[in-house]
Amino acid sequence: MTDSSDEAKQIEKLYEFGERLNEAKDKSQNVKDYEGVIDATKTSLKAKQLAAQLIPRFFKFFPNLSSRALNAHFDLIEEEDLAVRVQAIRGLPLFCKDTKEYISKIVDILGQLLTADEIVERDAVHKALMSVLRQDVKESLTALFKHIWNVEEPSQDDTIRDKVLCFIRDKVFPLKAELLRPPEEMERHITDLIKKSLGDVTGAEFRMFMDFLKSLSIFGEKAPPERLKELIGIIEGQADLDAQFDVSDADHIDRLISCLFMAIPFFVRGAPGSKFLNYLNKHIIPVFDKLPEERKLDLLKALAEISPYTTPQDSRQVLPSVVQLLKKYMPRRKTGEETNFTYVECLLFSFHHLAHKAPNASNSLCGYKIVTGQPSDRLGEDFSEYYKDFTERLSSVEDLTRATIKKLTQGMAEHNKAMAAAKSDEAKDNIKTLKQNTTTGLRTCNNILVMTKPLHLKTPAFIGDKSVNLSWKEAIKPSALSTTTATGVKRPAAGSGSNNLAIKKGRGAGNMQNQLVNRALEGISYGGSGGRGRGRGWGRRGRGRGYR
Repeated sequence: MTDSSDEAKQIEKLYEFGERLNEAKDKSQNVKDYEGVIDATKTSLKAKQLAAQLIPRFFKFFPNLSSRALNAHFDLIEEEDLAVRVQAIRGLPLFCKDTKEYISKIVDILGQLLTADEIVERDAVHKALMSVLRQDVKESLTALFKHIWNVEEPSQDDTIRDKVLCFIRDKVFPLKAELLRPPEEMERHITDLIKKSLGDVTGAEFRMFMDFLKSLSIFGEKAPPERLKELIGIIEGQADLDAQFDVSDADHIDRLISCLFMAIPFFVRGAPGSKFLNYLNKHIIPVFDKLPEERKLDLLKALAEISPYTTPQDSRQVLPSVVQLLKKYMPRRKTGEETNFTYVECLLFSFHHLAHKAPNASNSLCGYKIVTGQPSDRLGEDFSEYYKDFTERLSSVEDLTRATIKKLTQGMAEHNKAMAAAKSDEAKDNIKTLKQNTTTGLRTCNNILVMTKPLHLKTPAFIGDKSVNLSWKEAIKPSALSTTTATGVKRPAAGSGSNNLAIKKGRGAGNMQNQLVNRALEGISYGGSGGRGRGRGWGRRGRGRGYR
């Protein structure tokens, strides 16, 4: 143990080394002084703290001692004493201020130090990393991202990886305007780094990266089509659209549907969606009945939201599958099975928009007489039985829908009475949820009636505009108290709930239907607002983390 007199002599000696180095015009001649500073890292705690300041300050003048100086300084970072460690961390950015070749090494060490337990130590690491980033953003980011994609031993390195991800999210991304300059070059660089990091990510990590990429100017509103195609390509890769579909692979289903909703804003902007649609049509819709129940609605919502942005060619290919599903959920006659109105709304919406793009494809599917002048019109063939079948299904679902609107309207009146009588906040919250669900249920039913009405014509006018607002989407005019639909039924303003409305078809509407209406409105459906608010993701693939 070093006594106080020895420690004082060591400190005094260190100050002498520092003063001579500071005053020397040609500091490289003071090799003995710098060696004395390095040797001080093996002495007392206070001497180590002072050495931690002096080693990086004069580092650039002694290239022949660089390896020895760095190793001595790195030893200080591993000291048990917190003050020594913090001082050593603060000195790290100085090593690469004038010697850029050490940036990668210093960033690598700082990335590992992000796992520090002490707040003051972690704060020092954050500040040191930001200091190095500002010296050379490109080189620093490259070194930092290596912690994300170079994970060989998950038990140890995953902790570092997660800390680095948090640092990038919290410290780097918010400062993109300051750090990513010049924008074109640096935004491209960080995009390439992110793309390299996506081979093994969780759902939350992927959404974080995609949200950041969308915020970059190179992918902004004025971005050329190839940039949007690039983003869609990233999402398609994460969705594993080249993989063989396995209906028992819940993780793939979750990832696929999450990616679908993530891609929709880019379809709106004109990005191609053929690969997603073809995958749905070929692999998913044929096994729709085997999908997990809570994911069916998500899939149909995604299909509905994509349908306005399909190409005529894609529409023609997908339309037969949509018609088949429609027939399944719009029975020709009353049965004892439940009818899921939200499914019907999604499928009718998809049908209208797909048929609007490829109207003559409905001739052989539903018996409509639509002339486009193309050989595919098939007007010489008799599809009258298809027309009769389809319109009978429409009438059947309309009858049940009108009866359900009546029940829901009565239920809303009861909810209003219950709200007036409610005493506790909990009771009011429960009633509010029921009212929101009822409101959304009414919107679902009204939408169905709006969309079935034109389909009774032999030559229907398919809806291809924005006149129908899907029940789970924000109302077009949320300030309006009510609007009147084409059916003459008052539509309440949109609530925030999104229920999966399923009512049983049976003989009469009595108490059984009341019970079913109540049961259907007890909970909000999976998928939230457009299927994106579930907060679900997927585990890092290949690491056995499973679905989160």
